[in-house]
Amino acid sequence: MKNHVQPVFIDPTTDEGFKRLFGDKVNLINFLNIIFRSRKTIVDLTYRDTERIGATEEIGKVIFDLVVQISTGEEIIIEMQTSSQTNLKQRMLYYASKVISDIAPKGNRKAWGYAIPEVYTIVLMDGFPMPGGDRSTYFHDTCLCHRDSGQIFYEGFGFIYLELINFVKSEAEVEDELDKVFFMLKNMSTLKTLPRIMKSAVFQRFFQLASYAKLTKEERTMYDISLKRKWDAEAVRMYQQEQVEGLEKQLGGLEKQLKEAKQASKKAAIEAKAEGQHQKAIETALNLKEMGLSTHQIAKATGLTIEEIEKLK
Repeated sequence: MKNHVQPVFIDPTTDEGFKRLFGDKVNLINFLNIIFRSRKTIVDLTYRDTERIGATEEIGKVIFDLVVQISTGEEIIIEMQTSSQTNLKQRMLYYASKVISDIAPKGNRKAWGYAIPEVYTIVLMDGFPMPGGDRSTYFHDTCLCHRDSGQIFYEGFGFIYLELINFVKSEAEVEDELDKVFFMLKNMSTLKTLPRIMKSAVFQRFFQLASYAKLTKEERTMYDISLKRKWDAEAVRMYQQEQVEGLEKQLGGLEKQLKEAKQASKKAAIEAKAEGQHQKAIETALNLKEMGLSTHQIAKATGLTIEEIEKLK
């Protein structure tokens, strides 16, 4: 376990840090408006279940289940959570599909007309990469689209992933509000003061809530436990990664040995075949010599050199 040095700000990627920062309604509205990048303007939201936990111990993550009202008066449903690496895409698809299934009426669906609200799953990924992704992308905003053209087929079923491990910009390199969100989430727990680029009221509110000194004794205890759980999970993940890398290295070594063995076997077979042909040529040359053929005739018939034929007895 890491040595615990009292931080200035809490880690938003822990369960307790995540609940504290995004359990604040104003914070969450501001956050959502930034990551939706003006595609939607959120004016209000309701927490349907602020403390819902993942369905299994393996997931074990806090999930915010939200009904969000946008400026057009429509309501959309958002699930927001941190996540572990195991079967990430499949699990998020399961969660989003379950939301739709849960809100559908059990009967008279013809009258309902499948009036499904827009459903979005927002995932804060900490410490692991997107399966099948690349290291240059840290913000993934996905929906259903045509495979060939990329044209949107249905926008109202979306997945937004914040891949923190890929965000490597320094404070001086931050370009926009979305970058500021990533910089805050990635670096908050190690910062000593509010960054210069985050002097706006939106980010000041985040950092005020994130102040470790302002936590009650009970809140500190809960946060410290949550932080230890995160460290333990990271240790397990790193150990598993080392094991996988070790196995891959061993497999690579075995593949190299197998390739070398195949090459050696092929070379030996070629050499054995050549030796057999040479021996056969010698036997033929001896027979032809006994028949009285000249050395030049035998050389032409067998492919042996004059010197080799003259040595035969």
